[in-house]
Amino acid sequence: MAESSGKTKTQRTGKADVKADTGAKGGKPAKTGKADTTAKTGKKAESQGKPDGLSRRRLLGTAGAVGAGGLVVGGLGGASVAEAVRKDPDPLSGVGSATVPFHGDHQAGIADPAQAHGHLVAFDLAPGADRKAAAALLRRWSATAAELAEGRAPKGDDTGIALDAGPSSLTVTFGFGRTFFDRTGLADRRPAALEPLPAFTQDALDPKRGDGDLWVQIGADDALVAFHALRLLRKQAGDAVRPRWEMSGFNRTPGATPRPMTQRNLMGQVDGTNNPKPTDPDFEEKIFVPRDHKGPDAWMAGGSYAVVRRIRMLLDTWDNLPLERQERVIGRRKSDGAPLSGGGETTPVDLEKIGPDGGLAIAGDAHIRVAAPSANRGATMLRRAFSYHDGFRDDGAPDAGLLFVAWQADPMKGFVPVQRKLDRGDGLSRFLRHEASGLFAVPGGCAEGEYVGQRLLEG
Repeated sequence: MAESSGKTKTQRTGKADVKADTGAKGGKPAKTGKADTTAKTGKKAESQGKPDGLSRRRLLGTAGAVGAGGLVVGGLGGASVAEAVRKDPDPLSGVGSATVPFHGDHQAGIADPAQAHGHLVAFDLAPGADRKAAAALLRRWSATAAELAEGRAPKGDDTGIALDAGPSSLTVTFGFGRTFFDRTGLADRRPAALEPLPAFTQDALDPKRGDGDLWVQIGADDALVAFHALRLLRKQAGDAVRPRWEMSGFNRTPGATPRPMTQRNLMGQVDGTNNPKPTDPDFEEKIFVPRDHKGPDAWMAGGSYAVVRRIRMLLDTWDNLPLERQERVIGRRKSDGAPLSGGGETTPVDLEKIGPDGGLAIAGDAHIRVAAPSANRGATMLRRAFSYHDGFRDDGAPDAGLLFVAWQADPMKGFVPVQRKLDRGDGLSRFLRHEASGLFAVPGGCAEGEYVGQRLLEG
């Protein structure tokens, strides 16, 4: 497990304009400006102004005045109170109105901060479903995802699941597994980067919960909005696909901290400090397939590869470790995420620093040392994860951990070399179990009127 990403937020900027509620109920969201077409950052959206009408204290005071003044002010006071009650209050926050555009050069849900709720689901094409059926399915799914991302109810949607909510930063991301290309007669256009991941000694993988022909990632800052998208896509799939596996996760809710902060995982560790940032000069190169990519898989230009791992944390064992030992395993202070080599959370890690005891301040098997790009010939990936808890196992231990999603331009240059290093010498590995795995080719984004994967399926 590497440090996963995600910043608390209620509003984003990204490929296109990001919209946020101005506070008037029923009005259209107002644009907050444009940003880089390949990056999205989170900003807190606040409701505009104070609530309409009377405060609770003022309302009670007015009611008391009516009683004392009798018939003289009774009619006027009653009308004032009724008018205050009828007025719509300003929204409590801008979380529900925040949007992430579906259309763009890259698919949404990659460079965006991870949302509070997520679903990862894989499907297999049904027997007889061919390339044409797959194209029709992606066309339907893309149109629906675009409407949901704008907070609009798709035509024919009568579920009512998220009827009262806004888009809540909804993103829907689509990817193709290795077997998809065989079943659609497109094996000659399968990317070389989609070769199966190598086996790792720490793996205890359940094949029924890994891989798949099609992969969908759904994220939103409202649980009902996320479930609504999942439910609608499943209904629209009809008989074209069969569900293979589904995993659901969560992160900190926007607004739970007074300012945007790096997420914590279920071990209580600040997790994601050293994630590559969209502002880094080589971010595009490391995370996305080049726009001028040529060859049989030229359709992947602007796309990325997602490695998905379900990683169970041995939380009972971990919690029994003393705090000092936990911090040495990670290489960071638990309280604020600062490296044990000194400084604050974002202080560069000094892997050469010697501690007061004469040993390395960052232990030789500390997670941040073994996973560092400098220790892996610059290998980089964007970790964008969700925590999960699926109840308790037969032995009473929590079935909980991390739904790890790593994005990179080439998994053989990103995830694989880092995981090989972690597999051999990471002190944290003793407290983890990798139980499911998948690798998916995620095409670039699409323009309005197009659908994700069109260059592959119609090229």
